[in-house]
This record gives sequence, structure tokens and C-alpha cells, in this order.
Amino acid sequence: MNIYCNDRMRGAASVALVSLMLAATGAAAQSPKADNPARMPVPRGAAAQPAAPAAQQPPARSSTGGQVVPLDRVIAVVNDDAVTQFDLDTEKNTVLRQMKAQNVTPPPNDVLEKQLLERMIVERSLQQYAKETGVRVDDVQVERTITRIAQDNKLSAEDFRKAVQNEGMTYAKYREDIRNELLVQRLRDREVDSKLTVTDAEVDAFLATQAAQAGGDVEYHLAHVLVIVPEQASPEQIDAKRRRAEDALKQISGGQDFAQVAAGFSDAPDALKGGDMGWRAPARLPTVFAEPVRNMKAGEVSGVLRSANGFHIVKLVEVKNTNAPTVVQQEHARHILIKVNEVTSEAGAKTKIERVRDRIESGAKFEDQARLSSEDGSASKGGDLGWISPGDTVPDFERAMEKLKIDEVSPPVRTPFGWHLIQVLERRTQDVTAERRREQARSAIRQRKSEEAFQDWVRQMRDRAYVEIKTDER
Repeated sequence: MNIYCNDRMRGAASVALVSLMLAATGAAAQSPKADNPARMPVPRGAAAQPAAPAAQQPPARSSTGGQVVPLDRVIAVVNDDAVTQFDLDTEKNTVLRQMKAQNVTPPPNDVLEKQLLERMIVERSLQQYAKETGVRVDDVQVERTITRIAQDNKLSAEDFRKAVQNEGMTYAKYREDIRNELLVQRLRDREVDSKLTVTDAEVDAFLATQAAQAGGDVEYHLAHVLVIVPEQASPEQIDAKRRRAEDALKQISGGQDFAQVAAGFSDAPDALKGGDMGWRAPARLPTVFAEPVRNMKAGEVSGVLRSANGFHIVKLVEVKNTNAPTVVQQEHARHILIKVNEVTSEAGAKTKIERVRDRIESGAKFEDQARLSSEDGSASKGGDLGWISPGDTVPDFERAMEKLKIDEVSPPVRTPFGWHLIQVLERRTQDVTAERRREQARSAIRQRKSEEAFQDWVRQMRDRAYVEIKTDER
């Protein structure tokens, strides 16, 4: 799963506004992916039909000696949920199609099944935790997200549905995948991201480090292998995990393709994508990677690195410098936000925002209505967001803002965070190089912290779950 995020922190910017900005550039979510399902491409992969309950499966052999039909069977129990062989085969078919499309050689079948089963166990444990703690994603949010994905791919709803089916995946399965992406992102927002802070001192230190490095701003394209060590592991378990990482490094050093080794050895969510981590600024590197990567050349592979989560191997795929002035058109805007959440329904939030707009159209001042009704932290400032640069907000908000004339009040605008009214007060062209660097530094630091904290939290959820693997039946 892919979770992405980015942020833009300014003055007393609110938690909700920061969330808008976190989703803007697709840095999260994912992580499991993650970061933002709205940034996901048209799916590439095949899936069988959704699993039917085991009780509905036909018997293995008819009493008259007819055709043999394999029975579905439970292969793992996760708390009060079951993972069946049919579930695993469905997931395996999907992943094999994806790996073929990405030119990644799949690992041996038993290794692949082990990787997939572990991933499914983690996903089930997170879904159950979400259910227990009241986190849910309704059908309206799922369809809205799919609509944005279709728009990003410049496809109509019908063409997008056909594209999903042409890739071998049922639309129902794709909808559930999106629902689970959103569910994990909400869990991450609540359990991890909402508790993170980035201080001005951390930003200053990051910028000072960048300034001391030759060549300006640097970004690294990385791939990695992660062998997770469970919490409270015994010395014998730690030694076994270290040997596994060393075996992976030995294969890589012997000329084996890094992506194939990652697919076969890594416990990270991106293992079946060859361990590809994408482009990372220095502050977005996991702490254990930071120093080794700075001293590596493109194409080089590190030794086995130890962190609190386990053992790592990292490959530096490419390096690039991004040191150029940034001149953009900015909007000075304000907004009113009514959130859609477990308390306020989609219809209820839209009705509220429409009533607020009616009052403004009848002569009420925008800033007064923001103070009275907005659920964003900017409410105390009359909804004032200050100067906004391209990419600082989610695409839906930015597109609506760009269409407005000065002082015009928008119709209700839906974003992943609720319903907005937007008003643009002025526009300007501005050199934001220094400001953008601070924003990028803050975002990179926050993303690094988020990824490390989320990975640790997921590991805790996995260790906390009751898991029984039916090895005797496999």
C-alpha cells in the first residue's frame, strides 16, 4: 500500500490545514503507502473474484466419483478473522501480474506466499483495530477518491472502470483496495501523524547541513531490503534475522538482481515492488540510512545496517541536485471548513456549508461566518490561510481556488477533509526560494519521522495481534 504526504507549516496554521497540505504533493498515506490513494495510478494487476465463505465451497469429491474440486481452507487466524487459501491465491495472482508488468522477477512460490501471507496478516490486524476504535470509510468517500484517481488519469468514470477490468481486476475488488488504503491512512493520521512535531531548530539544523554539502539540494533514489526483528526478540532470533540479511547481501554481491532479492527477502511493504523507495531528500531518509547514503555512489549497495526495526540493506539507484530559484503565482485566500467524519455525515456537512454560503450571499461577512462556523484552526483568524503557493493544498482545493476572481466566494468545494467555501483576496508573483526551502525541509523531516514512527506502530500492532498459522494444513 502506498501512503504519501507533504506539509506546509506557517505561523499558527491549523491541524486541518496542515492535513490539506500533507496530502498535496504525494510524498505518505503511503507507506502503506502510502503516501494518498488519490495519487495511485490506474491499477496494474489481476485478481480473482472475491472469496466466498468456506461453507459455500463445493465438496472435494462428489459421492459419485465426479470431478475433484479443491476445498477452500483456513491457513491463518488473525484475532477473530480467518485468512483462507482462496484469499492468498487471489492476492498472489494480483501480485504476479503486477510484478510481470514492472519487470520484477518473482521469488520462489513458497517465499512469495510467505511474504504475501505476512502482509495480509498485518492488513487484517490494522483493519480490525480500525473497526474496534471506530475508524471507518463510507461508500461516498470511496467513490469520491476513485473519481479523483480517474480524473488524474484523464479518464471518464466508465473508461476507468473498463481500465480496471482490462487489467484483470474486478471493480468490486478495486473499490475494497481503495477503502483499505483510506482506512490505513486515517489510522496513520490519528495514531502517528497527529502526534508528530517538527521544531524550528530541527529545520534550521537541516538547512545548515544542506548548506554545508557541496552541490546544493540533493535527492536520492533508493531501494532497500528490510528484515524485521520482532519486539523483545531473543538473541537467537536476532542472530537468525541477521543471517537472513547477510544471505540477501551475499546474493546481491554475487550479481543477483537487487529487486528480485528484495522481493524474496524483504519484510517491508514495498518488497514486491523490488524494494523501491522512490526519491528522498536527505531529511526523509531513515536515520540508519542517512550517513551511509551520503558516502555512496549511484549503483552502490550498503552493507547490513542495524536499526531498532531490524536489519537493512540499501541501494543508491540515482542522485540528483535540485538547486534552482522558485518563482510562483500565489493566492492570498481564506476558507470555511465543515468536516466530514464519524460525527458529521456527508449530507449533513454539505447542508451546513450551503447554509453558511446563503448567509454570506445575504450580506454576512465571510470572516464572521468563518469564526462562527469553520472547523479549521484558521477560524479564529476569519479563515485566513495567508499566501498559498502551488502544491500547498490538495488538488481539489487548488483547482477551485485558481478559478475564482478576486473577492468571489466559491460554491461548496469537496476535498478529502470536508466541504469548503473559498475566497481569494489577492494574487501576486513571488520568489519563494527561501520560504520553499524551509517548507520542504519541514516536510522532509516530518515525513522521515512519520515513516519511522508508522513502521514501528505497525510492528507493534502485528506483535499485539493473536496470529495462528495453520502450517500443518499447508
